Formats: sequence, structure tokens, C-alpha cells
Amino acid sequence: MEKIKMTTPLVEMDGDEMTRILWKMIKDELILPFVDLKTEYYDLGLPKRDETRDQITVEAAEATKKYGVAVKCATITPNAQRMDEYKLHEMWKSPNGTIRSLLDGTVFRAPITIPSIKPAVRNWEKPITIARHAYGDVYKSVEIRVNEPGTAKMVFDGKDGQKEEVIIHEFKGPGVLQGMHNTDKSIRSFAHACFKFAIDTKQDLWFSTKDTISKKYDGTFRKIFEEVYEEYRAKFEELGLEFFYTLIDDAVARVIRSKGGYIWACKNYDGDVMSDMVSTAFGSLAMMTSVLVSPDGKYEYEAAHGTVTRHYYKYLKGEDTSTNPMATIFAWSGALRKRGEMDSLPELVNYAEQLEAACYETLNAGIVTKDLAGLMEGVTPTVVNSEGFMKAIRERLDARMK
Repeated sequence: MEKIKMTTPLVEMDGDEMTRILWKMIKDELILPFVDLKTEYYDLGLPKRDETRDQITVEAAEATKKYGVAVKCATITPNAQRMDEYKLHEMWKSPNGTIRSLLDGTVFRAPITIPSIKPAVRNWEKPITIARHAYGDVYKSVEIRVNEPGTAKMVFDGKDGQKEEVIIHEFKGPGVLQGMHNTDKSIRSFAHACFKFAIDTKQDLWFSTKDTISKKYDGTFRKIFEEVYEEYRAKFEELGLEFFYTLIDDAVARVIRSKGGYIWACKNYDGDVMSDMVSTAFGSLAMMTSVLVSPDGKYEYEAAHGTVTRHYYKYLKGEDTSTNPMATIFAWSGALRKRGEMDSLPELVNYAEQLEAACYETLNAGIVTKDLAGLMEGVTPTVVNSEGFMKAIRERLDARMK
């Protein structure tokens, strides 16, 4: 068959360890036989990031701004152990954090669901998408360990004369301090991305903070969301969508009682925690999609999980691995679908739809990787290795594309 043509390249960001191996397998088995793939390639594997002093991560983010759609493999965020293992010059920052900051983006994470894997929360009938604000809070906090009595203060010296000083705590002995910040600009971008994504996916939007306790910090989030909503109210009403605000503790209770099928917007730390809770409750982090959306409509698709280090070490020893590639496949299908939508290429959009359908057919037939076998109900699973799983998807994709 003639390969599907692309007019604008995707930004392709390669990654690390087992997901890097799966990345090539996905391209060779499921994409290149069908699509005349155009990408601008960036190797974000840890050795290349170290070699370029992490400049390649910045270049990949800038390319995403230029082309509008990117697809990213999972990458290592180094710690002390990785510093030694890879002989790094520096403990480089998280590539995801760098890209989020440069794109001013919001992360949307949603589970891939199938009938045979029931959510741990039995009344959940539809996926819950977590929208995580990807700036500030504890992730950009500063900390002090105090070892003696003293006065802790928070001070602001404004360039135009505003001065404010508040006592945080009068320490009688050792303790710890933490200072966090956020910006109106970043919060406003977060709100715009959430409302646009809700409209794009036709889902209700929930937003939660704790503004009864944090009257200025969390109160600013609520105020800005309500202001920005006015710009989208007419479109929400036209589509029959709801924007709903509640306190974070009330939201947790409502989420557990709900049937799902909405976007839940959370501050940075809340979103970090709740996305793992939702993914685990729906079955597996390997079945969790992730897309970074900028307020001006740039998209970066990736898997929500890490580089699957344990399987990679087995792979290096020549041992068989049964690693679940679903979230990474859906990163590719999501990026190719969006590229097709933006470039008015219905054949490319259809290919992305057929690729995902072939994945669902494979799973629903009980052909699965090892991580899913113990979660399935009403189906006798056939456990295959990573290569066997790809080939099973390929068979079904071949039939669909013909």
C-alpha cells in the first residue's frame, strides 16, 4: 500500500533504557510500514544530554514551539546513582520539567481503559483526566533547616517600593522552613490550557484548591480560574459543558463517588499525587497517557511512566522481557492524530484511529504483557513478550488498513 504522506514534521524526542528499545520497535513495526514519517529528531537520552550540557533539551522544546506537535520517549532524571553510572558532568534537571517550563504547558494525563480491567473504584465508568499545573509550588521551593531558636520571616522588597514582611514562626528549637511561589502569568496559562482542552475533548472541567486555608495563594488560583472562565463560558454553555470548583478534600470525595468522564485540574503537587492514584486505580501506570498543552496550542505527547529500568537490565543480559508499550504507542498515535488535524490530513488522522483500535482489539482478545495478566477479569489472558505484543497489534493493524 502507498504510505500516508505528511506535510509538517513531528518533533521526535528519543529517550532512555527500555522505553528507548520499545520506541524503535514501535516505529519499525507499527508506523514506518504505513506512514512516510517526517520528524525532526532530538536524542534526549541521558548520554546525549550530558554531551550537550542539556542544550539539546532546550532545542527540542524550541522546535516544539516551531512545529506545534511533539512526541517524547520516557527519559531519566538523574540522581546520585545515575551520576556515577553514566559518569555525568552534572546532575541534569528533568527534561520534562525543562520542556514544561519553556512551553508554559499544562500536563493532561488519562488512563487507557478496556472492559476486562475494572477500576479499583467500581463505580468509575469513564476515564478521569488529571490536568496538572506544571509550574512552581513545592517543585520550585526553597528550604532552610534551622538548628537553634530564632525568628523566621518572609520578606518582599518590590522594585517600585512595595515592602512587606511577615513572621512565619518563632522557633523555640530545631525545625524546617519552606518557601513556595507561583505567578499570575503561569496560573492564567494553566487556566487557559484547561478550558481549551476541555472544549477540545468535550469534557466537564473540575478545579480544586484549598482557598479556605490558603486565602491568598490558593485564593489567587481560584480567582484567576473564575476570571478566565468568563472567556470560555459561552462555548461551554453551547457544548453543554460544566466548569465546577470545589475544595480539594471535597473534590477527592466527589471523584471517588463519581462515574468519571471529566477533567480534574489540580495544582502541581496535587496533580502529581492524584495522577498516580488515578492511573493505579484504573489498572496500570503503563496504561496512562500524557500530553503537555501550551496556552497557545502546542502539544507534546508522551507516556506517563518512566524508563522501565528493571526490564532494561534484563534486556541487556539477553533475557526475555514483557514490557507494556501501550502508553508509548498512544503517545505516537496522539501526536500523529493532532498533526493530521492541524494539517488537514484525514488519512493520517484515520491511521492514528486504526492504530489505537488495533491495540484495543489485541488487549480485548486477551493478548497482553505480563503486567496486565493478573488484572483481567472474564478473559483468559495470553501473556506475550514485548515483540510478540507488537506483532499481534501489527496483524490487526494490517487488516484494518487494508
